[in-house]
Amino acid sequence: MIRALRNLPLSLRLPLLGGAMMILVGAVASQQVLSELGRVQDARLQELARLHVEGLSIALGPLVLRRDVWEVYDTLTRAAELAEGQRMVLTAVADEDGRVLAATDPRRVPTGSPIAGMADTAVPLDQLSVGARARTVDVVAPLDYQGRRVGRIVSQLDVTDLQAERRRALWLLIAGNALAIAFLTGLGYAVMRRMLRPVSVLARQMAGAGDAPQPIPAAEMPHGEGDLARLARTYNGMVDSVAAKADTDRRLAERERFVALGRLSSSLAHEINNPLGGLLNATDTIRNFPDRPDIVRGAAALLERGLQHLRDVARVTLEQNRLDRQTSVLSQTDFEDIRLLIEPELKRMAQDLDWHVPDGVVEGLMLPAAPVRQILLNLLLNASAAAGQGGRVGLYASADEAGLSFAVFDNGPGLPDAARVRLLGNVTVTPAGGGGVGLRLVRDLVKGLGGSVTHARKDGMTRICVILPQAGGRSDA
Repeated sequence: MIRALRNLPLSLRLPLLGGAMMILVGAVASQQVLSELGRVQDARLQELARLHVEGLSIALGPLVLRRDVWEVYDTLTRAAELAEGQRMVLTAVADEDGRVLAATDPRRVPTGSPIAGMADTAVPLDQLSVGARARTVDVVAPLDYQGRRVGRIVSQLDVTDLQAERRRALWLLIAGNALAIAFLTGLGYAVMRRMLRPVSVLARQMAGAGDAPQPIPAAEMPHGEGDLARLARTYNGMVDSVAAKADTDRRLAERERFVALGRLSSSLAHEINNPLGGLLNATDTIRNFPDRPDIVRGAAALLERGLQHLRDVARVTLEQNRLDRQTSVLSQTDFEDIRLLIEPELKRMAQDLDWHVPDGVVEGLMLPAAPVRQILLNLLLNASAAAGQGGRVGLYASADEAGLSFAVFDNGPGLPDAARVRLLGNVTVTPAGGGGVGLRLVRDLVKGLGGSVTHARKDGMTRICVILPQAGGRSDA
């Protein structure tokens, strides 16, 4: 029951709780009203019985002393015919010995019979009560005349009208309370639903947002300066900020990707252009010396080596940009491809490369190849740009039970603040903010793989370390 109540909307739960409280209050109030009505009815009944008994005592006193049965009967009959006597169903008068002198119904209470059988079930005047079930109540009172007790009077009173009055009051209270509770609960539901409508709109916009939160439409914005209006405006401001950050990150990633692609394309063009010059010289040699087999063989060998080099460069470039590599597993060949891709840039900058990637370092690690290649390529290109002409760039890789670790270092002037923010910070950066090429892309890729990035500067060397946890466990096979 409690769990079902918790699952109800707040706009319905609060009015139901309020209705339950009103039911409790109404029950207590109704009980008080019925108790007060019963007290008034008992007082009215006691007063009526007292007047009846006192009137009979005055009229019957001398007659009981004389034991005049007929006069006593006649007096009782005339008293029963009066308006106040209509409630008296039966009245019996007994002498001081407890013997019945007369009764309004002699067949039920014969003359001379003991009054004890009827008097034992009767109550005194001050204890007389309407009750809730019996249609009649019996009351007993002493018959006094001139200060002397001469007998007893026992009367049976009809209280069905008083009980009917009490039942009518009960049903009126129930009906009134039910109507009031139903009206107030419905009114409370309407008011609460109207008050909580902005919260419902906010919950709907957040639940149906998908990958990005949706703003609250202007037509559904609450008016005024209340808490709900401020909450809606704050939410819309947050949505705008999230959208702006996502757009900035997207444009930044595209910019850095294009910059990295441009540098890589320039290096590849330089790498391809150099062999092309040699290949053209070889073809000229073959054309000019067709009758010199030794020269032709040498030129053909040079031509073959140049074409093989161009084939390798084209293969690695295609492999780097294949869409289906997103699902392939990192292997030793991926490191060799990265080295082949960056060598043209290193040669152009006359830089030294320290390459320490042990054979089988990634064997058994279930890491995706595409993001790791992208991380390595961006870090090495950034290190080459930082090292400058004639600088030094290096890569150290190792693996253990935790996963793959590699460090890219250079002897450049160090990582600028803007580049450090791109690599390590969580704040939103703009494409115009400057910084290292592809470093924010590196941060996002490492974070997506569940890894970590650290930066250190020591002995004139800048070192960026990346730790990538293994995805599927390392095997010994």
